[in-house]
Amino acid sequence: MAKLNAKLINVPKHQRDKMIGATLSDNLRQQYHRRGARVIKGDSVKILRGEYKGVEGKVELVHTKTGTLQIEGVQKEKVKGGSVKVPIHASNVMITSLNLDDKMRSARLSGSKAGGSK
Repeated sequence: MAKLNAKLINVPKHQRDKMIGATLSDNLRQQYHRRGARVIKGDSVKILRGEYKGVEGKVELVHTKTGTLQIEGVQKEKVKGGSVKVPIHASNVMITSLNLDDKMRSARLSGSKAGGSK
């Protein structure tokens, strides 16, 4: 069984979801007046650390249990042939473009109360 991130093992799912965040690029910071956001499927990210530093791509899958992402074009060739997606931790990426299909997310980022009222 794969080794899980020790910080996320015993945390409830609704709290784990909030922990998967990344910094925003400079132009997004100026536009939304915030430093970071939660990463979701469809966001475009740039890898800042590790073997794949500098690679940009779209997020294909978010693993909330481990806090990792699968990004388009980030894969490793196996010895026996074929390729496998490489998980990248969410803290090691920078969001370059946001997926704003969700009205609630776009409202929360822009700071208006129109997305959801409590």
